[in-house]
Amino acid sequence: MKIKCGIDIIEISRIQDSIENLGESFINKVFTKKEIEYCKNKGKMMYPHFAARFAVKEAAFKAISEEIKDKYSITWKDIETTNDTNGRPKVEILCLKNQLIENIDVSISHCKEYAVANVTVLYK
Repeated sequence: MKIKCGIDIIEISRIQDSIENLGESFINKVFTKKEIEYCKNKGKMMYPHFAARFAVKEAAFKAISEEIKDKYSITWKDIETTNDTNGRPKVEILCLKNQLIENIDVSISHCKEYAVANVTVLYK
């Protein structure tokens, strides 16, 4: 059994600027349909939620980077953050189809200026 973790922090303003300057092309390149729907439903708070999901993607990549042969074999949309029935975030690595992964845990937080995510992967 092997455990790996990744962490990422990002300024919310960077994601907000990308969305405001690049619009839907940025959103559709980076986020899945479920992530877009979730974040856009947050109204004025959508930017912190988009930033948090971006941080999850970066943290997850760091946690799995030793297990992928080529960093270009994974895309932004291969990592998806959703919520369980209690609202707790969960992450899936869609391109790995959990072939190597036993369990993934994620923790997300954001404040006025920053969003942060921690991803821990338990390998089979």
